[in-house]
Amino acid sequence: MTSTAPTAPSARRRWAGLVFISIAVALIIVDSTIINVAIPSIVEDLGITSTQVQWVQESYTLVFAALLLVFGTLADRFGRRRIMVLGVIVFATASVFAAFSQSGDLLILSRLIQGVGGAMVLPTTLSIINATFRGRDRGIAFAIWGSTIGGMVAVGPLLGGWLTTYFSWRWAFGINVPLGIVIIIGVLVFVVESRDAGEPRRVDVVGAILSVITSASLVFGLIEGRTYGWWLTNNAPTFGDWTWPYSWSIIPFVFLLTIVSGIAFVAWGRYRQRAGQTTLLAFSLFAIPSFRNGNIAAMIVSLGEFGIILSLPLWLQNVLGYDALQTGFVLLALALGSFVASGLSGAFGNKTSPETIVRMGIVAEIIGVTGLGIVITAEATWLVVVPFLFVYGIGVGLATAQLTGVVLKDVPVAQSGQGSGTSSTARQIGSALGIAVLGTVLFTAVGASLDAKLSSVPGLPTQTQTQIVDAVVNSAGSAIPALEAQSPAVADAAREAFSDGTRYSAFAAAGFLVLGFLATLRLSGTAPHHEQSEEEAAGESVTAAQTSGEPI
Repeated sequence: MTSTAPTAPSARRRWAGLVFISIAVALIIVDSTIINVAIPSIVEDLGITSTQVQWVQESYTLVFAALLLVFGTLADRFGRRRIMVLGVIVFATASVFAAFSQSGDLLILSRLIQGVGGAMVLPTTLSIINATFRGRDRGIAFAIWGSTIGGMVAVGPLLGGWLTTYFSWRWAFGINVPLGIVIIIGVLVFVVESRDAGEPRRVDVVGAILSVITSASLVFGLIEGRTYGWWLTNNAPTFGDWTWPYSWSIIPFVFLLTIVSGIAFVAWGRYRQRAGQTTLLAFSLFAIPSFRNGNIAAMIVSLGEFGIILSLPLWLQNVLGYDALQTGFVLLALALGSFVASGLSGAFGNKTSPETIVRMGIVAEIIGVTGLGIVITAEATWLVVVPFLFVYGIGVGLATAQLTGVVLKDVPVAQSGQGSGTSSTARQIGSALGIAVLGTVLFTAVGASLDAKLSSVPGLPTQTQTQIVDAVVNSAGSAIPALEAQSPAVADAAREAFSDGTRYSAFAAAGFLVLGFLATLRLSGTAPHHEQSEEEAAGESVTAAQTSGEPI
């Protein structure tokens, strides 16, 4: 399919377009974190349970991860700018419904629709950058893109804290509407349309369905395992008028579905590839070592990176007693570290290989998260938390920006949509698993620790003890302040138990980051970028124009 896109944009227009692309990235990433500090207010207002708390977080990420490949392919075929603008519209519309939700179920449904919009936006931002910028400019653009992600992980909680404290948690969603309007206008004015220059490709519908089933069943099993039982049924799930009738829990069967659908997805894709048909995932890209190993590392690192963001705001508010805005200021240390990292990345960029910078970043993350696990106690203050968050932020900034470039550096521009979609999917699956796994670690550890501590409280009946544990766990810690008026000893035990759970969650995150570091050892080092000659730059410009279908 030959594109009828206009002449390649001027340098000024490209960089102006990058500004609005970055704002779009910020919008998508902020929404995955802005809600963290608002969760206690949502729990109080809507009365949602700890399982619903995870789903409010997870529903967005789950759909996001499951559809990234689909929209990466559609963007290559129908136009990257077009899909991006449509995604912003869907995202902003769903944000309105989220802002007016009157129940946890409606909020979760709105988050699901937001995930659809987010999945349309994120891969197109990467593929637009990949198709628009060349040579050293592309490296700078990727660094800005990656630093935006790292910084917004912490700016989201700060913005959410301010809106929640002085207005309402509902404005954490309402703010997306004016931002969406600004993005749409800027993208239409400054970003040039691009698409594949080859023959039209049919979307692999079967592959899309299998990928959605695989992602959804895996995350469902991880989140609901502690509710329904990992092996034997604790609480029988009900679907309409039908209730699960077996003593074996539904969770093992859900994981079996994950395995079967995952194998079927790969087998189906390889079959279509051998038949010369298009596939949802370009399996040929995994023959590229930098792409294959980089995605493995990105998924594991994201699992450790974003999982801790669930537990930390809950601990800061429900244990230390900070309000949403104060929590946002504490987490701002992470954003500052990420922005500092962008400067360090630029300083080292021409002297150190990207793979080395990625490893430096992950080491910093491991130090930061492990330090958090050590200092987190019921008596801790922000003074002991902030330094480790800052170090952690430096690591996020270094690793995120450079790892993106490593993954996509050898991917042909014509396959940039599939490549960036795969890269983003690996990250989002990692973050989805992080929320699911570390959230399960948090609430399971809190329940076990509190149960043990309440056993030593004199005169406390077993039934009351069980009720207190369930209240603290199901409210994601929001019940702790109310316990103070009833029994200071019980409240102290609850704060210590929640601190224990948060600490174990941090150590688990550090463990995954160690695995991510080991995965980066399989990334081959590359020499620092050399200065391009005019002939090389001109050649790359011609290639970019050809692959994007633009006239030369």
